[in-house]
Amino acid sequence: MAAAAGAKKAHRTWDKVLVSAFLAGAYIAFGGLVAISVSSGLDPETWGTLPTLFTGATFTLGLVLVLIAGSDLATGNMALVPLSAMRGKLGLGDVAKNLSLVLLGNLVGALVVAYFLAVQTGVIDDADASGNAALTYERLASIAEGKALGESAWQTFLRAVGCNWLVCLAVWMSLAATTVSGKILAIFFPIMAFVAMGFDHVVANMFFLPAAIFAGVPDVGWGETLLNWLLAGAGKPRRRGGLRGHLLLVPLPQGPARRGARPGRRGERRAGLNAQRVGSPAACHARNPPTTSVARDRPSDRSASAARLEV
Repeated sequence: MAAAAGAKKAHRTWDKVLVSAFLAGAYIAFGGLVAISVSSGLDPETWGTLPTLFTGATFTLGLVLVLIAGSDLATGNMALVPLSAMRGKLGLGDVAKNLSLVLLGNLVGALVVAYFLAVQTGVIDDADASGNAALTYERLASIAEGKALGESAWQTFLRAVGCNWLVCLAVWMSLAATTVSGKILAIFFPIMAFVAMGFDHVVANMFFLPAAIFAGVPDVGWGETLLNWLLAGAGKPRRRGGLRGHLLLVPLPQGPARRGARPGRRGERRAGLNAQRVGSPAACHARNPPTTSVARDRPSDRSASAARLEV
């Protein structure tokens, strides 16, 4: 199912992929914006690390919109599309083209929300603001400075691997759910966990860091932002923490791990019933019908008998 989903994503035309990726970037940005709004104004000396939990719980809106409404997120495609290539459904060129288009669309969608719907609307204002806009500015500044200035390159890379491991698990488990509520429940806990632990999601950082630049957060510039994106998933293959975290930590081990799994009780019960049916006398009778049977009277025989009676 996962390989088929990845092939379906890669076989669409480039314009459909770009539009879908634009929506996914906007959805993740909406999740980041609501997370900032909800967790702002909470003093760490009073609340401790609970603001990060509130941030994670509300940020899940982004991936819920991506998976339920339907769109292309780079971190999800990094798991599904390469897996399809490994199964022989796609070529390496298809994988590179799809991931490049999706990353570009995600970036544009996140930038649009960051500039027009976060900063230009006044939901997040500058350092001279007052009221709620000042609180959201302080919360955004603390998040952006922590990601752009407070982490070493090695820490950012490892946080990207951990983040994308959990994101891929959320996508993987949502494929097993058959209801909308089941998909939301499968998504919620892994996404909440990676945000609460402070891991780095490349598309989320496409919103947080540019929004901080647009709002005038000091010391956060495009150089630090591009380096963060590079390390978090959009750089060279050797440093692509996102791609490694997705492909090596979930799809590859999950396949062999589940291939030899025993069936559940329902499967065992069905297998037992089928075995009983195969060995039952009725089944043997169906496979080997008896050679002797009572022949029915044919119409010609009945007419001849009637003629003899009349005579």
